[in-house]
This record gives sequence, C-alpha cells and structure tokens, in this order.
Amino acid sequence: MTNFMEFESEVKSYVRSFPTVFERAENAIIWDEQGDEYLDFFAGAGTLNYGHNPKLVNTALISYLSNQGILHSLDKATVAKKRFIEAFYQTILMPRNLDYKIQFTGPTGTNAVEAAVKLARRVTQRTNVIAFTRGYHGLTMGSLALTANDYYQNQSYGGRANVYHAPYDGYFGASVNTAEYLRQLIEDSSSGVSMPAAIILETIQGEGGVNAASKEWLQDIEKLCKAHNIILIIDDIQVGNGRSGEYFSFEFAGIKPDMICMSKAIGGGLPLAFTLIKPELDQWQPGEHTGTFRGNNLAFVAATELLKNWATDDLSQKVHKKGCIIKEYLEQLVSAFPELEMSVRGRGMIWGLDIPQPGLAKQLSRVLFENNLLVETCGKDDHVIKLLPPLTIESAQLEVGLRKIGFGLEALVNSEVTPIHHDRKLAV
Repeated sequence: MTNFMEFESEVKSYVRSFPTVFERAENAIIWDEQGDEYLDFFAGAGTLNYGHNPKLVNTALISYLSNQGILHSLDKATVAKKRFIEAFYQTILMPRNLDYKIQFTGPTGTNAVEAAVKLARRVTQRTNVIAFTRGYHGLTMGSLALTANDYYQNQSYGGRANVYHAPYDGYFGASVNTAEYLRQLIEDSSSGVSMPAAIILETIQGEGGVNAASKEWLQDIEKLCKAHNIILIIDDIQVGNGRSGEYFSFEFAGIKPDMICMSKAIGGGLPLAFTLIKPELDQWQPGEHTGTFRGNNLAFVAATELLKNWATDDLSQKVHKKGCIIKEYLEQLVSAFPELEMSVRGRGMIWGLDIPQPGLAKQLSRVLFENNLLVETCGKDDHVIKLLPPLTIESAQLEVGLRKIGFGLEALVNSEVTPIHHDRKLAV
C-alpha cells in the first residue's frame, strides 16, 4: 500500500476503508494480491449489479477487441452503439411503454445529472431547481449544488445558487406529507421559493442513508410537476438497473418521469452514462452539450450483453427474493440488539442498517473488512451500514456475508477484537 499512500492524492477515499491491493474478481468474490478472498457487499458502490467479470461480457469484449472494434468515436455512429440502442429500446423501453430519447453524456453519473438540469432550465426558461434533503447527485459544479451534505460543500465552490432543498419523504416523520408541504411552497408566491424548472430526486437515497420514498409520495410529486409544468428528473444512477427489484426504481409507483439519469451498473463496470429525455423536451441544438467521451464503445458492448438479463422477469424475481432474505436477517439483528436502537430501511437489494450509536457503523465496517467482507457506510454521520451485494450473488454467499455482519456486531457489542464464531440464533 506504500505507493498509494505516498503518491496518490489525499482525495482518495475507498482505499482507506479497504486497505489492500486487489487483483482479480468473479461475481461476488474479489481477491487481493496476497490471494486473500473477500465477499463483496459493496459492488463498486452499486456499479457491479451483475457481479465482477460476467462471462458473457468478457467473451463479447474479447471478440470486439479481436476484431479491431471502434474504441473512441465521440458521438459518431458505430455498430456497438447501434446494437445497444436497439437492445435498450426493445428490452427496456418498449415493454414498459416508455418513450424517451437517449442523450449519451460524459461517462459518469454526475455528467448525466448536469445535462438533465441544464436542459430543464433551457426548456422551461426557469432557473430554480428543487432537490431534497440528504440527496446526492454528484460533485461537479451543477450537481454539487443539488447534493445536500455539507461535507462536500465549500463557499469557494460557488454554493447552492438557484437550488432549494425541500424535505424528502419521511424527513419530518411519517405523519407529515412533505409533498404537500412542497406544493404549498411552490403555489404561494410569497414563500420565497420560485417556480422551479425541475424537481430532481432519488427514489431510494443511497449515499443519504438508504431512505426509500413511498409510492404515494412519488405519485404526489409527479402530480405536482404536471400541474405546474415542472420537469421531473429521477436520478436512477445508483438504484436503477435492477437494484430496487425492477429495472427502473420508480416502476413500482407507476410514474413516468420527464428525464431519467442512468450510469453505474449500465456498463457493467465500464464507464457509461446517459440521460433519457421525453421527445418533446429534447430541444438541444447540435453540440450544445458535448464531451469527448460521450459514448464508450466497450461499455456499449458490455451493456448490450447485460440487457439480456432483462429478457424475462427471472432476475427481478431473484432480486426480490434475496432482498427479503436481507431484510429479514437485518430485522433479526435489530431484535437481537435492542440496546443499540437500530432500524432497517431499503428495497430490492439495497438495504441500510441504521446504527445511531456514534462511530459504531464505521467500526463495524472495519471489523467486517478484517473478516473478509466489503461493506461501506453512508448517511450524514456514516451511521448506516449499506448493503449493495451484486444482484447475481449466490444465495449461500449472501447468507455467509449476512452472518459475518451479525458476528461482527456481536463482537463490537462485547468489545471483542475479532468476531466470535457462534450466533445468537440469527439463522437466515
């Protein structure tokens, strides 16, 4: 680790939580250069929904490279892009009766968010954008204004001009409908909140602590947008691509956003991002929003192969089944350690174990790494253990990882150095 500590910028993050040099990986297992094996409940912060190195992807990439396939093309037409567009429309959009144009942006999620907000302001000729408490949308300048956590903000960056952070679903407790609160602010010309160009939200806030919006709240927000010609943008970067159980995380609510931001798992580990735009809103001039890497051809090849997972609802059913296993086990932990006053949140295969005791979640993450399980923390004070295992993880591996969490938590409660190897009858 010496080279990384000495020569890499201090901005490095995850290497501090997982201090080893990784070498190879397959599905939910990752090995370091010493040959030590780790279970991956981190999955590239939700990038590796389909696991590390899916065989069908590797085979397709090797074939593409062997045939001197185009690597860089700006936004020129290529066979790889054509195949992806066709597969995405036929496999994802058409079966869901969704009609969108695809704007390929720079290859990270924040680029997709920047494009969506920029276009919304252009179309509506309004400047204000509504984001939400605890939301995370990226750290480039426009996206940074939307991201709520003060940790990422500095006045020298330019602040949060033309962005209002409204309370997310449940922010004031279950008894307060924050969608109605927002409606009142928008419709009251003396509230100080100007009519927005767009409302942007995550249906499940990942970095914000795994906060899941209800179907009713999402429907209320959509109605509010329609009533005032506000563009509804869903940031599906971390919880799309099947993470919630359906391909898009908003499907369960029956809404149809005006724009959808996609990245992370869409490329199976290769950089790819795009914004889906309702056709009537696609009012860009040619080259008005551009970028050198707006369309990664290797990622197109990988993404096209991964879309085969959605030809049937088999993967969706497996995600829901595994999600129930995760939820039930975490709830058993809550019951087994009442003194910690923990709670469980999530949907599909993104779950959070909220541990209010200061520092305990971070300690647990370190203990789990020492016991060969990769798990990250999230939330305002890193007080939530976030579970993001690959959707394709084997059930036996999932159960092993969950038990490691139980062992680790018990070890910390008992002030033991390493997890003990018996259970409080926390069988999966």
